[in-house]
Amino acid sequence: MLHLSRLTSLALTIALVIGAPLAFAAETAQSATAATTKAPLPLEELRTFAEVMDRIKAAYVEPVDDKTLLENAIKGMLSNLDPHSAYLGPEDFAELQESTSGEFGGLGIEVGAEDGFIKVVSPIDDTPASKAGIQAGDLIVKINGQPTRGQTMTEAVDKMRGKIGQKITLTLVRDGGTPFDVTLARATIQVKSVKSQLLESGYGYIRITQFQVKTGEEVSKALAKLRKDNGKKLNGIILDLRNNPGGVLQAAVEVVDHFITKGLIVYTKGRIANSELRFSATGKDESEAVPMVVLINGGSASASEIVAGALQDQKRAVLMGTTSFGKGSVQTVLPLNNDRALKITTALYFTPNGRSIQAQGIVPDIEVRRAKITSEAQDGEYFKEADLQGHLGNGNGGADKPSGSASKAKPMPQDDDYQLAQALSLLKGLSITRGK
Repeated sequence: MLHLSRLTSLALTIALVIGAPLAFAAETAQSATAATTKAPLPLEELRTFAEVMDRIKAAYVEPVDDKTLLENAIKGMLSNLDPHSAYLGPEDFAELQESTSGEFGGLGIEVGAEDGFIKVVSPIDDTPASKAGIQAGDLIVKINGQPTRGQTMTEAVDKMRGKIGQKITLTLVRDGGTPFDVTLARATIQVKSVKSQLLESGYGYIRITQFQVKTGEEVSKALAKLRKDNGKKLNGIILDLRNNPGGVLQAAVEVVDHFITKGLIVYTKGRIANSELRFSATGKDESEAVPMVVLINGGSASASEIVAGALQDQKRAVLMGTTSFGKGSVQTVLPLNNDRALKITTALYFTPNGRSIQAQGIVPDIEVRRAKITSEAQDGEYFKEADLQGHLGNGNGGADKPSGSASKAKPMPQDDDYQLAQALSLLKGLSITRGK
């Protein structure tokens, strides 16, 4: 199982592809070892390392044992490669495995690193973070009063993790403004991977919050339920990937497979042969080829970018929103002894047309930024022909519709979501023109 995400539990999320089959991981490790055995050992650098270790043991203010020094050296070796490679101790390894199941403890924040600070990539729906109003792009400058600048991702996440129910205070900076505090209570995070509903008759909405092992299956069920609730074939579908930090690669492939019948979905390229993979459609289009709009934003990362890029390249959907995060690297977890593991970047992934998403992201076909919808005069406030005394009746026998006769629809998600409202309008246009 490959995992493409930016996270681990609470908020860890360091964009990754995890959980590679052990056989694959072992072969990857063997291939990497074989590739490096021919190179001579850097004796001078090894002497420097030994000397530094001796100096620390002799002169550091507190005694430090060899085990601690060597573990710290390994952590530094991995963390300085790129933001997503890391050394995983037993707890970190267990947390990473738990994250694919959709249940873990924490605050519900997907985080990344930026300019030495911890940055919120996206809050997970229905968690303490989202309920407290934390937004994608917020900088976490302090955790319980302790500055985060200079801390590693793992150190920051460890501080945010803790006993369920305990409170933690985060100091945030939003859009370069004045720092402010948010106090949250840690909770068991049960992420709902897929949510769906009919926005209007004929128009379905599917939101994927992150890609878990069963997300592909859940999307299939969502499509079936939308068709059943609609009573007939849908006119169009909106797939919402905003603030989706990624997740399991196979799940992303399965999701795309529900919307196309043929063609390449994604492929990866790396130094080692085992890291080169290709995934193609199997011929099952459970969406019945209806018009489709995909919503993305700066919080859409990794596996969600694979889905968006594939549907864009295959001309299956119109992408709307803002440019995605740009996490296009693949991480493989290589298990070690004593329940430890290495999470190391092994490849880059590419869209069907050969685009690398890394550090560039997916650019939407139609850019629509966040905005607030303000309703003005309603149609019912206008004077109409049916209000005129002695007006002619409808030639087909239809009932008169004077001002104030319009029925009030119940509030829907698009009423307070400008991007979603624009997506629905576009989808209606696509449906109308396709029908004609």
